[in-house]
Amino acid sequence: MGLLNEGINEVIATTRFNAAPMGVFCREGQFTMVLFSGSHTAHNIERDGWVVANIVHDPVLYVTTAFSDLPEDAFLPVRVNGRDMHRLRQADAWQAFDAVPEHRGTESITARLSPLHEEILSSTVRPVNRGFNSIIDATVHATRYAITRDPSLKQLIDYHAGIVRKCGGKRELEALGLLMRYIR
Repeated sequence: MGLLNEGINEVIATTRFNAAPMGVFCREGQFTMVLFSGSHTAHNIERDGWVVANIVHDPVLYVTTAFSDLPEDAFLPVRVNGRDMHRLRQADAWQAFDAVPEHRGTESITARLSPLHEEILSSTVRPVNRGFNSIIDATVHATRYAITRDPSLKQLIDYHAGIVRKCGGKRELEALGLLMRYIR
């Protein structure tokens, strides 16, 4: 299996009727994910032992899943190794993993991921779009900013917003407007 690359892969992780942007770490063929303690994703992984990494090229979906829940019809049930899992209907590709919590800190849990199955649903070639990439970065900062109101995070969000305005297309600009409404 080779869908995810070395480094941090920004995906929308799905568990049972739950979706959230997450980074899947890949180092020397080993996969891990850091979960916030108390989150729906952490609870579902601890309960069910699986997660699906969805590759999606819709910036609005990244922002939406960072700050709100999707309706159940946004998910598609899939059967992997005898287990029922959920992936996003909008996924361009997805990879299912066994997920085992390994290290628990006060604020986070690190889960070890073992690849089970992957599927590429769209073979569309997408060039690098700095606007899209900046939406991802701004969303990461915004999830923390919404909790801490740290002015340095707001500066980072504003920096990335400038790149989105300069380099993004219609969908990135829509995602930026949504993100700014969520953090007000």
